Amino acid sequence: MMNLFCKTLLASALASATLASANAAEPLTVYGKLNVSAQSNDEKGEATTAIQSNASRFGVKGELALSSSLEAFYTVEYQVDTGAASSDNFTARNQFVGLKGGFGSFSVGRNDTLLKISQGDVDQFNDLSGDLGKLFKGEVRAAQTATYLTPSFGNFVFGVTYVAEGNDEKSQFAQDGFSLAAMYGDAKLKKTPVYAALAYDADVSGYEIMRASVHTKLAGIKLGGMYQQQEQTYKIDKVTSLPVAVSADSANGYLLSAAYDIDAVTLKAQFQDMEELGDSWSLGADYNLGKPTKLFAFYTSRSLEAATDDDSYIGVGLEHKF
Repeated sequence: MMNLFCKTLLASALASATLASANAAEPLTVYGKLNVSAQSNDEKGEATTAIQSNASRFGVKGELALSSSLEAFYTVEYQVDTGAASSDNFTARNQFVGLKGGFGSFSVGRNDTLLKISQGDVDQFNDLSGDLGKLFKGEVRAAQTATYLTPSFGNFVFGVTYVAEGNDEKSQFAQDGFSLAAMYGDAKLKKTPVYAALAYDADVSGYEIMRASVHTKLAGIKLGGMYQQQEQTYKIDKVTSLPVAVSADSANGYLLSAAYDIDAVTLKAQFQDMEELGDSWSLGADYNLGKPTKLFAFYTSRSLEAATDDDSYIGVGLEHKF
């Protein structure tokens, strides 16, 4: 009950801040999306039906010029799980504050690592059952980060995320981590014909990861590819609940995606494979009702080497952005 009360106060505070900002000099943007699907999920040989939220979110963000060469910016965002109990349907997403200018940008707070950000729009089933994070490690949003991004140099941007050792709730896991990335072009492919990125995680959430991503458009077809090499550096012992160093070979994986627009319909396909873990493939279609709203349908099949039965997911849903 207390948790629900606190979250109700939080929502009220955000609403009050929005109304106050409407009459203030500092601009503030309220944004979000609701993405909800009706699904039939077959996992570990057991079929269930669900009405589930797919990373629905609500947030506020803004920026303010402090001088002719310096600007402050911030984001406070929460995930809204429409299918969870009322006491559990708010969870923290990116929440940071920063400064930007001719030097680039610097921010501190809860944020996605640069390796996660570097994927751009390669994943055509992001936040759904076919999300690349189901097989690839590295989709990390760390609570205690500092991130620096350089200015753009001929469409190239370089950056680093530092993950503080205090990020882990359990002190025995504490260690500094770094996420590095070099990115070229516009992930939306509106300013450049190609987007490409190379990223590396060192000791972030118990893994060292190298990821290369590329996204382009040929003959009207959006094509994406990703190569990833991941190596676990520690794991949690099930008996003692303590971290144990791991000396294991690295695993290699790749992802291929495609999307094609036919009037208001976008057809999508994706295949992903991770060595010693499994593979998955997804097919889907989006029907755009308007710029902020779409209907969608998808099917995902995932085969895990450690399981005897394949997992499958079929769903239809509605997304509205605001």
